[in-house]
Amino acid sequence: MKISASIYSNKKDSLKETIAQLDENQVDFFHVDCNDDLSVFDDIVEIREYSKKPIDLHIITDTPEKYYDKLERIPVEYVTFQFENLKEKLQIPKSIKAKKGLAVVTPTPVEAFEEYADEFDFILIMATIPGQSGGTFDPVNFRKIREFSQKYPDKKIHVDGGVNGEVSFIIRNMGVFSAVSGSYLFNEGQVGKALLSLKATDTASHYLVKDFMRTNGEVPKLTPDKRSFKDVLTSIEDYKLGFTILTSDSGKLEGIISNADVRRGLIKNIDDISKISIEDMVNSNPVRANENDTVEELLKLIKSKSFPINFLPVVNDTDEVCGVITFFNLVKGEL
Repeated sequence: MKISASIYSNKKDSLKETIAQLDENQVDFFHVDCNDDLSVFDDIVEIREYSKKPIDLHIITDTPEKYYDKLERIPVEYVTFQFENLKEKLQIPKSIKAKKGLAVVTPTPVEAFEEYADEFDFILIMATIPGQSGGTFDPVNFRKIREFSQKYPDKKIHVDGGVNGEVSFIIRNMGVFSAVSGSYLFNEGQVGKALLSLKATDTASHYLVKDFMRTNGEVPKLTPDKRSFKDVLTSIEDYKLGFTILTSDSGKLEGIISNADVRRGLIKNIDDISKISIEDMVNSNPVRANENDTVEELLKLIKSKSFPINFLPVVNDTDEVCGVITFFNLVKGEL
């Protein structure tokens, strides 16, 4: 996951000193907030004197057209407009080559992106109140990230607000492309230390698994009456997660069947595939997480196993399936 440093969150140093500090610690982007103030382009010109690193410009205005000429003459790599301030649909000239994004606050549904889906490259999910540094990440946005990813799988997700080491681990695992960090980055005392925390895989968290897991409606599950070989293959194919979960009629976890389990079942019955049975494929005692586990407890569970874990069913205290955690994006999200 890329880290976009919010340069105006550094209240102690000059712009030149801030850029030098961030460059030295290899931050990925410079995030520039523009609250309807054309003078930020003076700062962008100055930044270009010190660094060639990509600039990530977030504009909050109800008159976006007055910025188009500036964006043509002083180009940036990423430009985002705040959706809630717009009076009508954006009509950005094709001569502006920046990757384009739409920023939305927490109460705004991701469907706001729909009318821009053919032209824009990413969404910026504002997880705290725009313009207020040091806010707390609202966990409702974990759901929004999942919803957007499912609805627009080819679009990138950027997140701004409340991104500390704890939140960073979770959203990296969810496949977020870029996270804006401001007060956390500069208030830690050492930018390098804070950046390392934002990119680290091993981190503690006060958030619970149920805050960011895929919930039941997003999880492939099969009850006892739907367990033919075709049912298994269809369930795995429909959800694109590489597995399906077996539950009792009351929802209790009875096992998992993964792509690898299907292959083993086929190999065992290669001379007569018609003889394949669920028992040939199912892992009847899979590793599982509890919905009330913290990220720290989740990591301890994973590290205690001698085999790689790509996904975990999530259960409640009575062993009923309530979700799934997947880890595919911990690698994918770094690319």
